Amino acid sequence: MSEKLYIEVDVRQINYHGERICGDVFLKKRVKEDNRIIAVLSDGMGHGVKANILATLTSTMALNFTIEHKKPERIAEIIMNTLPVCSERQVSYATFTVVDIEFDGQVHILEYDNPALLVFRKNKLLKLPYETIEMKNPPHAGKKLTYTSFYPKLHDRLVFCSDGISQSGMGTDKYPFGWGVLGIEKHVTGILEITKDISASKLAEKVVNKAVANDIYIPKDDTSCAVVYFRKPRKLVIATGPPMYRESDKELAEFIKNYDGKKIVAGGSTTDLIARELDLKVSTSLEFADPELPPISHIEGIDLVTEGILTLNKVWKILTEYEPQYKLGRGPADQIVKLILESDHIDIVVGTKINEAHQDPNVPIDLEIRRTIANRIANILENKFLKHITIKYF
Repeated sequence: MSEKLYIEVDVRQINYHGERICGDVFLKKRVKEDNRIIAVLSDGMGHGVKANILATLTSTMALNFTIEHKKPERIAEIIMNTLPVCSERQVSYATFTVVDIEFDGQVHILEYDNPALLVFRKNKLLKLPYETIEMKNPPHAGKKLTYTSFYPKLHDRLVFCSDGISQSGMGTDKYPFGWGVLGIEKHVTGILEITKDISASKLAEKVVNKAVANDIYIPKDDTSCAVVYFRKPRKLVIATGPPMYRESDKELAEFIKNYDGKKIVAGGSTTDLIARELDLKVSTSLEFADPELPPISHIEGIDLVTEGILTLNKVWKILTEYEPQYKLGRGPADQIVKLILESDHIDIVVGTKINEAHQDPNVPIDLEIRRTIANRIANILENKFLKHITIKYF
């Protein structure tokens, strides 16, 4: 797989009707040192707190053992031997799907009792050869898991769900035996034929919404759909702070001018520098969309121009609190977050010149050095949002 591909991973979930906690758990992690992304979806038996605890245990074990490069057979054995078994039905209390993605290699898929993962290539189902792993030791002797691997290509998508999706609509006139994996396949194929560049989050949302509609808008189970989308990266640069040495000002301005992607300039000094070096005019909006922050400015060729330290600190706070249902406002920090979430490869350019305005002892310590905030933003974008981040210091 080409390193130029971006791997977008997202999930949408709706709880069992009346429950405040989801019994399905989805985890994802970028293993930076190995250049891998791992995603796990586990469905705990039943719903509510008990199901969530079981699914959390299962997904956490699966994620950690996969990180350690344990073989699929060994991962399956450890998880199955750790999970408790229902004394009446003699079945495990949780199911799981593990997707291990190597940036420059294969995708490895291990499944136990979840609906079959679907791979779409050129907007059609890609059929893969599966290997069956049969457990040999009690109490799970005879239980079967499936494993496969393949090399992804540009625009490939992986769709994997809990049985709240596949069994949605069960008992209705339209789907007496549930929507089924075939129903999911047809629905996703139809969406991809109409919207070929649909994001992972939007595709997952459409699948979940359809499943809820199948249940007459009263979900009869926890309902989760995760999507992995291999596509070309969308690039963004965020420049904040002038360089330490004035002779580097032109270099920074040219870097921003020639950048192949969207551009954000955060900071008054940086804004003045860009405008001066590129002979451009700065105009400032009179609308205070966020009472906590100065208004945005405008420079031709720059997608967003904001104040620096205060705005970036609020960006970090929003990213910390952000969940799929979070509603972004119109303020400068909200606009930065929106551009960040729409991007994949984010270059943060940090000038190292000291700004005397932020050395006041009355200013909170987390505002003192822009590099601290840049690093905080970079860390949360890598770990929570799986963005590819580089930081460049001038």
